[in-house]
Amino acid sequence: MNYIFKFPDIGEGLDEGTILEWYVKKGEKVESSQPIVKMETDKVVTDIPSPRTGIIVAIYGKEGETIKVGDVLVEIEIEGLEGEAAQQEVAKINSEFEAVEEEGAGVVGTLEIAGNNAFLPVSDEASEVKTEQETVKKKALATPVARAYAKELNIDINEVIGTGPNGRVMKDDIEKHRHKYAETSATQIVADEMPVEIEKMSQLRKTIARNMLNSKHNAAHMSVFDDAEISELIRVRQKLRDELKDQGIKLSYLPFVIKAVAQALKKYKALNAEMDFDKGVIIYKKFYNIGIAVDTPDGLVVPVIRNADKKSISEIALELNAISEKARNRELSLNDMKDGTFTITSFGSIGGKYAVPVINYP
Repeated sequence: MNYIFKFPDIGEGLDEGTILEWYVKKGEKVESSQPIVKMETDKVVTDIPSPRTGIIVAIYGKEGETIKVGDVLVEIEIEGLEGEAAQQEVAKINSEFEAVEEEGAGVVGTLEIAGNNAFLPVSDEASEVKTEQETVKKKALATPVARAYAKELNIDINEVIGTGPNGRVMKDDIEKHRHKYAETSATQIVADEMPVEIEKMSQLRKTIARNMLNSKHNAAHMSVFDDAEISELIRVRQKLRDELKDQGIKLSYLPFVIKAVAQALKKYKALNAEMDFDKGVIIYKKFYNIGIAVDTPDGLVVPVIRNADKKSISEIALELNAISEKARNRELSLNDMKDGTFTITSFGSIGGKYAVPVINYP
């Protein structure tokens, strides 16, 4: 019996991901929970584990390719299960995935039984099995709506990869094909007319761009500047820095700012609140999780210091060093970046007296 394992939603509202590295090859045996592929999403880089032990009979998608949630990742052959027993096994596996999803841990996906010699249109392995009839261009299977839409857009439907049942072309497939062609054409026009350097955007950078635009359009930005006399802060930091140095903890001014902000949010509750327009209410949060903007070679990420109001300066400094290192190594988990209530952006490392960051939209 063959299983088709689809790319799961490994985060909140995940739409797509980029294949960074395949750990397996066609014909290899994999064990249950063994990592089979490294994926980059808009928030994290993570490994996707195999749902069961078996033989990889087909791999779908190439390294560097962006795929949607629900697209097929691999086809796994599992011996000894057929017919009703196979159906029961699939139901069992999927129910286990659903239980994991409810607990908020691990990777959630779905499996389907594949027929003998079943290949999907995006499979690299599919191209290895060709007959003389297959060398002739086939007429695509498509829904009437998809055919009408393709005709309207002057798209050859036979060139569109279908993701519906048995490779049937759906309206969404036409839309994806249209956007892909339009982006390629626009890039080629620019490259032909003038000297340019074109760099493919990572999932993280695309997400940053979308979130920045969303924030500027939907959040009310305001700024105020002031000066503070911090001689006592300098003295205290110097004293603590010498003490923490022996523990390998680097103490900057940022932990003091984090602690001060957490205390201030308790006093000014409106700054730690969120509006729910659908329900017509303001939610005043009684927990103080401070997000810290961290610049990495791959883009900006915002890990969270949880319950900052309850932690000492040294505890905040230790945690700040740890999450900053994880951020730069792309090792942050979704949990590291969830549930922030207020975000701090430190411009000290780049100089300048004043700067205004874009609000980290929830």
